[in-house]
Amino acid sequence: MALPFISIIIPVKPGGEVRSVAPLSSVDYPTELMEIIVAEGRQPSVQRNRAAEQAKGEIIFFLDDDSLVPKGLFRMVVGKYEDPAVSAVGGPILTPDTDTLMQKGYGLALASIFGGSSIRGRYKKLGAERDATENDLILANMSFRRKVFLDAGGFNENLYPNEENELMNRLQAEGHKFLYVPDAFLYRSQRTSYRLFLKQVFTYGRGRMDQNYAHPEGFKPLHVVPSAFLLYALSLLFIHNYVYFLPAILYLSLCGVFAVGAGLEARANGWRNLLIFLVMPWLFISLHLGYGAGFLWGALKGAKGKPAPYTGGVNIRRVAF
Repeated sequence: MALPFISIIIPVKPGGEVRSVAPLSSVDYPTELMEIIVAEGRQPSVQRNRAAEQAKGEIIFFLDDDSLVPKGLFRMVVGKYEDPAVSAVGGPILTPDTDTLMQKGYGLALASIFGGSSIRGRYKKLGAERDATENDLILANMSFRRKVFLDAGGFNENLYPNEENELMNRLQAEGHKFLYVPDAFLYRSQRTSYRLFLKQVFTYGRGRMDQNYAHPEGFKPLHVVPSAFLLYALSLLFIHNYVYFLPAILYLSLCGVFAVGAGLEARANGWRNLLIFLVMPWLFISLHLGYGAGFLWGALKGAKGKPAPYTGGVNIRRVAF
């Protein structure tokens, strides 16, 4: 297959730094077959849609402003589109070795079956190449056939995050195929503070509830578990009974077990700081309770009706190599 023209789309806040551009100058892909589009605004789903409308590429790649692309990523992904049935391709985002201990802990929590559950493949190379669902792919490292994307109407502009999940559900219902390619990874630093990590998982929970309001048929009971656990944890302040404490004891035991697993994975990655074993239980608790709080907030907020459409502007600019 002749190499197609590709459009790399990066949303950013007005005046924000775009760290992802610099590594693109050294990727193994002809520069004459690439364009970089930076979309400035305050609603990423709208920014991405406007950029895709103006893109020239047959394939559009969505990156975040801090996605660091390895040299061979684009050639690898483009090769998967030789199958005409494939509509979207993506891979995981990995924590770079240069991140701090806490940042590595955030990544390990999200990549654990105990922390990230069915979405853990977004944060680690998990298994073999396979057909994907919304659980497998993440918008910081995802590509689409531009025609498929535009024909579907792009992302739901009332959603952020989870706009890619909602679009994939719509496309999958029409018979489109997506690929998860574990070797098609890129690097992206985890949040730089504990506060930002809490905000991240809170936003994930709120985004999932927003998606449920948009498409109730996609609701899964598993999504409610963190919120139920949060309410149970709060009830412990008022109910003091040994039997009632048993689920909490079991949960804390699981935190310890999976903290050991995360620590061993950290050592396998060359991260040999023993403090990982100590911080992981707290990060698991923070992830679950933060996500549960976001889900509950989304439920309360969504009950008020659909949010007002985004009316802010989007500034589109092309970046030269």
